[in-house]
Amino acid sequence: MVLGGSMAGLLTARVLTEHFGRVTIVERDELSGSWSGDPEADPRERETRRGVPQGRHAHGLLAAGLDVVEGLFPGATAELVAAGVPSGDVLGNVRFCVSGHRLRQAPTGRTALSFSRPYLENYLRSKVFALPGVEVRGGHDIVGIDADAGRVTGARVQRRDGGPVEGIAADLVVDATGRGSRAPRWLADLGYEPPREEQLHVDLAYVSRHYKVDPALLDGDIAIIIGPSAQAPRGGAVMLQEAGRAVITLFGILGDHAPLEDEGFRAYARRLPLPYAAEIIEASVPLDDAVKFRYPGSTRHRYDRLRRFPRGFVVVGDAMCSFNPMYGQGMSVAGVEALRLGDALARDGADGFDALRFFRAVRPVIDIPWQIATGGDAALPGVDGPRDARTRMVNRYLDRLYAAAAHDEAVSLAFSRVTNLLDPPTALLRPAIAARVFGRSVHELRATPRR
Repeated sequence: MVLGGSMAGLLTARVLTEHFGRVTIVERDELSGSWSGDPEADPRERETRRGVPQGRHAHGLLAAGLDVVEGLFPGATAELVAAGVPSGDVLGNVRFCVSGHRLRQAPTGRTALSFSRPYLENYLRSKVFALPGVEVRGGHDIVGIDADAGRVTGARVQRRDGGPVEGIAADLVVDATGRGSRAPRWLADLGYEPPREEQLHVDLAYVSRHYKVDPALLDGDIAIIIGPSAQAPRGGAVMLQEAGRAVITLFGILGDHAPLEDEGFRAYARRLPLPYAAEIIEASVPLDDAVKFRYPGSTRHRYDRLRRFPRGFVVVGDAMCSFNPMYGQGMSVAGVEALRLGDALARDGADGFDALRFFRAVRPVIDIPWQIATGGDAALPGVDGPRDARTRMVNRYLDRLYAAAAHDEAVSLAFSRVTNLLDPPTALLRPAIAARVFGRSVHELRATPRR
């Protein structure tokens, strides 16, 4: 049984169909499994579910995440592109700006898709729900889990519109309920130690609006990502989407949030580290009102450090680690975790599955994006992150690396592979890359064009 029918739940359910004859998905929202393939014909396919308040904002799949989707649903990329989802090269057609520098663009041979979260999620639902043995319980609340003799045996659910509590037995219960997961409380109720939390508070807010955008304004790109800098700790994203729309998301931390009203939204965009989003806003037609989504900070539940854990239960996705969405890692990490869960079940079987062993196996999968997200946040003024000598040294190196990547294709490609979770951050310290970073004089780096 999979608790939660969002991205982590859908990808996990797809993997579980290879190991179980029946997979039940329980979700608080009513779920549709239809997908017409024509985003203009049925606007409901772009509607945001109540359980995904961030759904109206910019989303992306990193290269590692798209690899997972394509592996689980062969032909998905081509099908989505044929349906009108904008596509291009993950670096050649994605304008990535960090610390005030526009990184040099170059082809990588890897595809990127630019979509709305509801459209992608609806597509994946249609694929998962059509699989043999998949049962969906939409419109249900999860009351709790059941256990006996150190093993979770199922969960109790109840229709949101009322009715009796129903127990559903399962050989494996997967918590994919996201940041609001109650697994720590459930564990405590069963007499287990809950996991320790690691947090980094950033008080991030996304403010987004959809526009009718002339694609020519992006000069061949499908997305523009403007990251914050120490001098201007705010950023934004312009992403083309299906049905000829685009979403423009502005974000800031520590209370520096974009206004919802039109003129304030425009003024905020003009004060980003680079002008691209502001220029496109001024040349485009808004299609709706701006909406806001607040995110307190990254939270990691250290299940990998527990010594006891009930059999028949496991936690995945944001329920295990929720990353600052500014880095676009959540869906991709959840996908890789789903594959690792499949590996563990193939090795140990349902009866021999050991959740603690799984948590430790996926530790590196989480460590890398966690390091990227928390390290990037800690470098911003006002964020209460580590300030030790090692952190200061790494941040100074990255400042030089970003400037070098603005004109050096090899450095930009290396950085892109790390941010797309294809290589570990240590790849940026390889001698060939470090030589290029330090091979430029301070004068050359300062003279790097920022447009």
